[in-house]
Amino acid sequence: MEMTHKHAIEPRPALPADIPAMEALIARSGIALSAGFYTPEQAEAITRHVFGVDTQLVADGTYFVIEREGELLACGGWSKRATLFGGDQAKSGPDPLLDAATQAGRIRAFFVAPGAARQGLGRSLMRHCEEQALAAGFRTLELAATMPGVPLYLAAGFEIVERFELPLPGPVLVPLARMRKRIG
Repeated sequence: MEMTHKHAIEPRPALPADIPAMEALIARSGIALSAGFYTPEQAEAITRHVFGVDTQLVADGTYFVIEREGELLACGGWSKRATLFGGDQAKSGPDPLLDAATQAGRIRAFFVAPGAARQGLGRSLMRHCEEQALAAGFRTLELAATMPGVPLYLAAGFEIVERFELPLPGPVLVPLARMRKRIG
């Protein structure tokens, strides 16, 4: 079922009440959409230890959801803070504000329901986040991409600037890519 651009794909700001549904979506997406990109062990480790809602983004009003008929289909956002990736469980210490004039804004935590993948939801979220970051004065965006996310970010004009591995309990190494894009 293909969605049209008029059919309820406009992102809205995430609310604290959305957090349980977002956490459930992130857990489903993290495992299902990693198939073919990560081993089951890598997908489980990154989903458990890294993926999740960063409640600071919700509080800042820079995290968004896309719903259709009351069902949460996607979430993602941008940030004016230093943290590059990870939910609340992966953070430690303060998360200072970035200087839009000299630092890159962050694209953060894009997740799509497995049954809604490849329907333009990620692209819609990306457009919305780029517009918001540009309005806030940012001219460059940066992100840490999981391998399943790299195709979306490349299609959105990001370039890989560094590949690295994230060590997680297990021990498990999960490949990621730091990506960057000029906007405006």
